[in-house]
Amino acid sequence: MRSLSFALLLAAPALAADPPAVSREFRGVWVATVANIDWPSKPGLPADEQKKELRAILDRCVELNLNAVVFQVRPMCDALYKSDLEPWSGFLTGTPGQDPGYDPLAYAVAESHKRGLELHCWINPYRAWHPSAKGEVPATHLVKKRPDLAKKYGKHHWLNPTHPEVQKHSLAVIVDVVKRYDIDGVHLDDYFYPYAEQDDDKKDIPFPDDDTWAAYQKGGGKLERDDWRRDAVNTFVKQMYEQVHAAKKWVKVGISPFGIWRPGHPTGIQGFDQYAKLYADAKLWLNEGWIDYWTPQLYWPIQQEPQSYPKLLAWWADENTKKRHLWPGNIPSRLGGTTKNWTDTEIADQIAATRKQAGAGGNVHFSMKALMKADGLGAKNLAAVYAEPAVVPASPWLGDDKPGPPAVVLVKGERPWFLLASRTATRFVARYPKGDGWVTKVVPVGDFAYGSLDLGFGFPERLIVTAYDRLGNESDPAEWKR
Repeated sequence: MRSLSFALLLAAPALAADPPAVSREFRGVWVATVANIDWPSKPGLPADEQKKELRAILDRCVELNLNAVVFQVRPMCDALYKSDLEPWSGFLTGTPGQDPGYDPLAYAVAESHKRGLELHCWINPYRAWHPSAKGEVPATHLVKKRPDLAKKYGKHHWLNPTHPEVQKHSLAVIVDVVKRYDIDGVHLDDYFYPYAEQDDDKKDIPFPDDDTWAAYQKGGGKLERDDWRRDAVNTFVKQMYEQVHAAKKWVKVGISPFGIWRPGHPTGIQGFDQYAKLYADAKLWLNEGWIDYWTPQLYWPIQQEPQSYPKLLAWWADENTKKRHLWPGNIPSRLGGTTKNWTDTEIADQIAATRKQAGAGGNVHFSMKALMKADGLGAKNLAAVYAEPAVVPASPWLGDDKPGPPAVVLVKGERPWFLLASRTATRFVARYPKGDGWVTKVVPVGDFAYGSLDLGFGFPERLIVTAYDRLGNESDPAEWKR
């Protein structure tokens, strides 16, 4: 057994030539499971192979200096986790309802945190069945159990957002995940009412909510039908925000709506009207602060004036009256294609534009598949702008008590390493001088509130460590000096 010696060093006053502040920026990526877009690569893989693929995704996130994964766990009233409310997803085994032999969400949470990554659960609140799904709909699925709630709509099945039992069920699913898993966030995307399906004559198919509309009118309701639909979605969003924080205050709530609220907002913007077509009053949710972070899907290039990335970003920033996080969505999946106005550096340029926009503090990228190849344009774009790690920005409206400073323990063995300790930390950031600059390393918290740092060489001249809690609050620094 090798001989170890320990030296305990507590927080000390900062010395001259201190490093710059740790970079604060949300750097997320969507990992889509619907239709096996990102993971697993195909249904029916053995559990060990699925785990291997997921670890490769998370390792790639670390290599690219990302700090958060938005992991889709409910693609269509199914579950990529053990649930008593909905059946196992067929995108795992190829057979809807079949147990994959492990809990993918529990595994994803543990492996993400082991790498210092946040894990946000991406949930579709209303989609019931996707046309890409294979196999029979299980008897435990809402399509079979409650066809009055999950109705056929074009090639899909969709929950009726105006049905009180739909709202109750989807909220129960979300709160169940929050209570049982150590997640960092809950995330909804742009699917509220569905994008319109068309019949054989290319005419939009009316959404099948005649039953609840008739009941509403019979009960004396006064709203017009479109406003009634929007009101139902608004109620769901507000209740979700309240119920998530009642369960766990530190779990962030995020929404990534379609990037345009309505055409003409701001002046000159053209495109799809989510307010009128998806019944999503996204501006209202942002204005009211029913979210902790806002990720409008700005999937257009900077030079495309009718959907200008910087103009839309500035407009959303102006609407952010509650000063929540603004982390726009980007789409590196479109790099290298033939779409007009997309340059090979478009995503790097968009991140640079985001950094220039007051009130914006990060980006989320769709999707992981576009980032897996080291020589791909997506990875190259991120490498150009994410040279150093960054810490997720703090959310002071959820709590601003900073953790105590960490203890730094030097462990002398075959080669020196450091043990970092803090009872309230979820990660540490360690910095040490190298050449004319400073190296920054994010150190995850392991068992017993410790983190370990092996620099792979001898002692640095100085080592400065800060601890961060679940809300991103930073401690005073602790410093070791040779």
